[in-house]
Amino acid sequence: MSAKLERLEVLLGEVFGARALSIKKDRGELTLEVAAADYHAVAVELRDRPELAFEQLIDVSGLDYQTWANQVWGRERFAVATHLLSIANNWRLRLRAFAPDDGFPLLDSLCDVWPSANWFEREVFDLYGIMFSGHPDLRRILTDYGFVGHPFRKDFPITGYVEMRYDPEQGRVIYQPVTIEPRENAPRVVREANYGDAGHG
Repeated sequence: MSAKLERLEVLLGEVFGARALSIKKDRGELTLEVAAADYHAVAVELRDRPELAFEQLIDVSGLDYQTWANQVWGRERFAVATHLLSIANNWRLRLRAFAPDDGFPLLDSLCDVWPSANWFEREVFDLYGIMFSGHPDLRRILTDYGFVGHPFRKDFPITGYVEMRYDPEQGRVIYQPVTIEPRENAPRVVREANYGDAGHG
Protein backbone atom coordinates (compact mmCIF):
# COMPACT_ATOMS: atom_id res chain seq x y z
CA MET A 1 0.00 0.00 0.00
CA SER A 2 1.22 3.49 -0.80
CA ALA A 3 2.41 5.87 1.90
CA LYS A 4 -0.39 8.27 0.92
CA LEU A 5 -3.06 5.61 1.54
CA GLU A 6 -1.46 4.68 4.86
CA ARG A 7 -1.58 8.36 5.86
CA LEU A 8 -5.29 8.48 5.04
CA GLU A 9 -5.96 5.29 7.01
CA VAL A 10 -4.25 6.70 10.11
CA LEU A 11 -6.02 10.04 9.71
CA LEU A 12 -9.46 8.37 9.46
CA GLY A 13 -8.76 6.41 12.64
CA GLU A 14 -7.69 9.57 14.49
CA VAL A 15 -10.62 11.71 13.30
CA PHE A 16 -13.46 9.21 13.71
CA GLY A 17 -12.22 6.97 16.55
CA ALA A 18 -14.96 4.59 17.70
CA ARG A 19 -17.32 5.81 14.99
CA ALA A 20 -15.09 4.02 12.47
CA LEU A 21 -16.46 0.49 12.83
CA SER A 22 -13.81 -0.70 10.39
CA ILE A 23 -11.25 0.66 7.95
CA LYS A 24 -10.45 -1.96 5.32
CA LYS A 25 -7.71 -1.90 2.71
CA ASP A 26 -8.25 -3.89 -0.45
CA ARG A 27 -6.80 -3.54 -3.95
CA GLY A 28 -5.30 -0.16 -3.21
CA GLU A 29 -8.55 1.33 -1.86
CA LEU A 30 -9.90 2.15 1.59
CA THR A 31 -13.41 1.45 2.87
CA LEU A 32 -14.58 3.25 6.00
CA GLU A 33 -17.60 1.57 7.60
CA VAL A 34 -19.80 3.54 10.00
CA ALA A 35 -23.11 2.92 11.75
CA ALA A 36 -26.30 4.15 10.09
CA ALA A 37 -26.76 6.69 12.90
CA ASP A 38 -23.34 8.23 12.14
CA TYR A 39 -23.54 8.07 8.34
CA HIS A 40 -24.64 11.66 7.69
CA ALA A 41 -22.46 13.30 10.35
CA VAL A 42 -19.36 11.43 9.17
CA ALA A 43 -20.11 12.47 5.58
CA VAL A 44 -20.25 16.14 6.63
CA GLU A 45 -16.89 15.83 8.39
CA LEU A 46 -15.34 14.05 5.42
CA ARG A 47 -16.34 17.01 3.27
CA ASP A 48 -15.63 19.89 5.68
CA ARG A 49 -12.43 18.90 7.47
CA PRO A 50 -9.57 20.48 5.49
CA GLU A 51 -7.23 17.56 6.22
CA LEU A 52 -9.76 15.22 4.52
CA ALA A 53 -11.52 17.54 2.02
CA PHE A 54 -13.65 14.98 0.17
CA GLU A 55 -15.39 17.62 -1.88
CA GLN A 56 -16.79 15.33 -4.57
CA LEU A 57 -19.23 12.40 -4.45
CA ILE A 58 -18.59 10.14 -7.43
CA ASP A 59 -21.19 7.40 -6.95
CA VAL A 60 -23.59 5.75 -4.51
CA SER A 61 -24.00 1.98 -4.81
CA GLY A 62 -26.59 -0.27 -3.21
CA LEU A 63 -25.48 -3.63 -1.82
CA ASP A 64 -27.52 -6.73 -1.01
CA TYR A 65 -25.64 -9.16 1.23
CA GLN A 66 -28.44 -11.74 1.44
CA THR A 67 -25.90 -14.35 0.47
CA TRP A 68 -22.23 -13.55 0.51
CA ALA A 69 -19.47 -15.86 -0.74
CA ASN A 70 -22.13 -18.59 -1.17
CA GLN A 71 -22.91 -18.52 2.54
CA VAL A 72 -25.66 -17.14 4.73
CA TRP A 73 -24.86 -13.56 5.74
CA GLY A 74 -24.92 -13.09 9.52
CA ARG A 75 -25.76 -9.40 9.90
CA GLU A 76 -27.80 -6.60 8.25
CA ARG A 77 -28.68 -7.37 4.65
CA PHE A 78 -28.65 -3.98 2.87
CA ALA A 79 -25.84 -1.44 2.71
CA VAL A 80 -24.86 1.65 0.77
CA ALA A 81 -21.33 2.38 -0.46
CA THR A 82 -20.65 6.04 -1.17
CA HIS A 83 -17.59 6.69 -3.34
CA LEU A 84 -15.78 9.94 -2.56
CA LEU A 85 -12.93 11.90 -4.12
CA SER A 86 -10.67 14.52 -2.61
CA ILE A 87 -9.22 16.57 -5.44
CA ALA A 88 -7.18 18.70 -3.02
CA ASN A 89 -5.49 15.65 -1.45
CA ASN A 90 -5.70 13.34 -4.48
CA TRP A 91 -7.22 10.35 -2.71
CA ARG A 92 -10.39 8.27 -2.85
CA LEU A 93 -12.53 6.68 -0.16
CA ARG A 94 -15.51 4.35 0.02
CA LEU A 95 -17.90 5.17 2.89
CA ARG A 96 -20.18 2.23 3.75
CA ALA A 97 -23.16 1.99 6.12
CA PHE A 98 -25.65 -0.83 6.69
CA ALA A 99 -29.38 -0.14 7.02
CA PRO A 100 -30.41 -1.47 10.44
CA ASP A 101 -33.84 -2.83 9.40
CA ASP A 102 -33.92 -5.42 6.57
CA GLY A 103 -37.73 -5.13 6.29
CA PHE A 104 -37.56 -1.36 5.72
CA PRO A 105 -33.98 -0.39 4.86
CA LEU A 106 -33.46 3.31 5.64
CA LEU A 107 -30.42 5.59 5.70
CA ASP A 108 -30.01 9.36 5.78
CA SER A 109 -29.79 11.11 2.43
CA LEU A 110 -26.54 12.87 1.56
CA CYS A 111 -28.16 15.25 -0.95
CA ASP A 112 -27.63 18.20 1.39
CA VAL A 113 -23.92 17.28 1.74
CA TRP A 114 -23.22 16.53 -1.93
CA PRO A 115 -26.07 17.45 -4.34
CA SER A 116 -24.75 14.87 -6.83
CA ALA A 117 -26.11 12.15 -4.49
CA ASN A 118 -29.65 12.91 -5.70
CA TRP A 119 -29.98 10.66 -8.74
CA PHE A 120 -27.60 8.02 -7.35
CA GLU A 121 -29.83 7.61 -4.28
CA ARG A 122 -32.90 7.43 -6.50
CA GLU A 123 -31.23 4.63 -8.45
CA VAL A 124 -30.39 2.74 -5.23
CA PHE A 125 -34.00 3.15 -4.07
CA ASP A 126 -35.35 1.96 -7.41
CA LEU A 127 -33.12 -1.10 -7.80
CA TYR A 128 -32.62 -2.16 -4.14
CA GLY A 129 -35.54 -0.61 -2.26
CA ILE A 130 -33.27 1.26 0.17
CA MET A 131 -34.99 4.43 1.39
CA PHE A 132 -33.20 7.74 2.06
CA SER A 133 -34.56 9.95 4.80
CA GLY A 134 -34.55 13.63 3.81
CA HIS A 135 -34.20 13.02 0.07
CA PRO A 136 -35.97 15.83 -1.83
CA ASP A 137 -37.54 13.66 -4.57
CA LEU A 138 -37.24 9.93 -3.85
CA ARG A 139 -39.01 8.14 -6.71
CA ARG A 140 -38.11 5.54 -9.31
CA ILE A 141 -35.61 6.60 -11.95
CA LEU A 142 -34.88 3.55 -14.15
CA THR A 143 -37.87 1.22 -13.97
CA ASP A 144 -41.42 1.91 -15.09
CA TYR A 145 -43.90 3.64 -12.76
CA GLY A 146 -45.95 0.45 -12.41
CA PHE A 147 -42.92 -1.76 -11.76
CA VAL A 148 -43.35 -4.18 -8.86
CA GLY A 149 -40.37 -4.91 -6.62
CA HIS A 150 -36.70 -3.99 -6.78
CA PRO A 151 -34.82 -5.89 -9.51
CA PHE A 152 -31.28 -5.88 -8.05
CA ARG A 153 -32.32 -7.63 -4.85
CA LYS A 154 -30.97 -11.16 -4.77
CA ASP A 155 -34.41 -12.67 -4.11
CA PHE A 156 -36.01 -10.92 -7.11
CA PRO A 157 -37.05 -13.52 -9.74
CA ILE A 158 -35.24 -13.36 -13.07
CA THR A 159 -38.54 -13.14 -14.95
CA GLY A 160 -39.97 -10.49 -12.62
CA TYR A 161 -43.52 -10.48 -11.24
CA VAL A 162 -45.47 -8.78 -14.03
CA GLU A 163 -45.13 -8.21 -17.75
CA MET A 164 -46.61 -5.45 -19.86
CA ARG A 165 -48.04 -5.50 -23.33
CA TYR A 166 -50.14 -3.30 -25.56
CA ASP A 167 -53.80 -4.33 -25.65
CA PRO A 168 -55.40 -3.16 -28.94
CA GLU A 169 -58.94 -3.65 -27.57
CA GLN A 170 -58.31 -1.33 -24.62
CA GLY A 171 -56.00 0.93 -26.62
CA ARG A 172 -53.37 1.07 -23.88
CA VAL A 173 -50.50 -0.75 -22.21
CA ILE A 174 -51.65 -3.25 -19.58
CA TYR A 175 -49.86 -5.20 -16.87
CA GLN A 176 -50.46 -8.88 -16.25
CA PRO A 177 -48.79 -11.70 -14.30
CA VAL A 178 -45.75 -13.20 -15.95
CA THR A 179 -46.71 -15.91 -18.45
CA ILE A 180 -43.21 -17.28 -19.04
CA GLU A 181 -42.98 -20.90 -17.96
CA PRO A 182 -39.75 -21.76 -16.15
CA ARG A 183 -37.73 -24.24 -18.15
CA GLU A 184 -34.34 -25.78 -18.29
CA ASN A 185 -32.40 -25.50 -21.51
CA ALA A 186 -30.29 -28.60 -22.06
CA PRO A 187 -28.47 -28.62 -25.38
CA ARG A 188 -29.22 -31.59 -27.59
CA VAL A 189 -26.54 -32.99 -29.84
CA VAL A 190 -27.96 -34.32 -33.09
CA ARG A 191 -25.54 -35.95 -35.47
CA GLU A 192 -25.96 -38.06 -38.51
CA ALA A 193 -24.53 -41.57 -38.44
CA ASN A 194 -21.91 -40.65 -41.03
CA TYR A 195 -21.04 -37.20 -39.62
CA GLY A 196 -17.46 -36.26 -40.49
CA ASP A 197 -17.02 -39.08 -43.01
CA ALA A 198 -15.45 -37.55 -46.11
CA GLY A 199 -17.06 -40.16 -48.36
CA HIS A 200 -20.60 -39.12 -47.37
CA GLY A 201 -20.72 -35.45 -48.22
